[in-house]
Amino acid sequence: MLHFTKFAAATFAAASLMIGAASAQTVLRSSDTHPDGYPTVEAVKYFGELVKERTEGRYSVEVFHSAQLGEEKDTIEQVRSGVIDLNRVSMGPFNGLIPETTVPSLPYIFRSVDHMRKVMDGEIGEEILAAFEPHGVIGLAFYDGGARSFYNSKKPIESKEDLQGMKFRVMQSDIFVDMVNALGANATPMPYGEVYSGIETGVIDGAENNFPSYDTAKHAEVAKFYSLDEHLIVPEVLVMAKSTWDKMTPEDQAIVKQAAKDSVAKQRELWDAKEKESRAIVEASGSTITTPDKQPFIDAMGPVYEKHVTDPKLKDLVERIKAVQ
Repeated sequence: MLHFTKFAAATFAAASLMIGAASAQTVLRSSDTHPDGYPTVEAVKYFGELVKERTEGRYSVEVFHSAQLGEEKDTIEQVRSGVIDLNRVSMGPFNGLIPETTVPSLPYIFRSVDHMRKVMDGEIGEEILAAFEPHGVIGLAFYDGGARSFYNSKKPIESKEDLQGMKFRVMQSDIFVDMVNALGANATPMPYGEVYSGIETGVIDGAENNFPSYDTAKHAEVAKFYSLDEHLIVPEVLVMAKSTWDKMTPEDQAIVKQAAKDSVAKQRELWDAKEKESRAIVEASGSTITTPDKQPFIDAMGPVYEKHVTDPKLKDLVERIKAVQ
């Protein structure tokens, strides 16, 4: 009887350890404004798979897409307060909080997507990621957000002059507002989810974004004129709540950071394919795509740089980015 009791106790203890191990898994909640299947959403899922595999199941990631946890500005506050563990967000909404994010958000700061990737993959990118930590978030990696261009429901944009007096939605960023105003148009900050109805009802004439967003958000249905002025090539950023990060062991922190870096190539592969696919879809649906001369757009950006790049450190960052070949 004693032998059986000891065996039963040992079995119970082993079972308890197994249950404890299973319940010890931490599920990290991650937010994204884009729909399921979008390159950033799929990249964060892939990141989650890497984290789960490399931590042997101690951590996993659940992605809440389609702004289920709120629009970008709201989710930034949630991740800073630790309500959300992870967030994939554009750089723009961070501009008022983290000065270093201002520079990659400047219009025409990058000559091309390749130039942006080279800058953000290098020393400058690491420096900008490090700037997030004092503000309650850990910068993990940069994703592609493509080149943003104007689209509208009224007319083709063949030149800078065609923008005069038009109303365009921008994300909640002073740089984006000042950029649109410098081009002679009127900027209307508005949540991403309200753009379709805003164009449809005439509250705004159009917006500015990349081909995948223009396609997947169905904006091409209500704004048939897309102009490839490519005024912004703003990286996206994957961040983690510092409160979540601080609970991890140094080993798990290293795993998370490396998994984020390893997910970048996956995101870019998906992004490049999606960009081509979305352009083909909107062209087939009847959208008119024009390519204006960019130089007058670039020339108009002087006041934007003067206003937003006043700190010597940021001025130096601008010059260092320009110097990257």
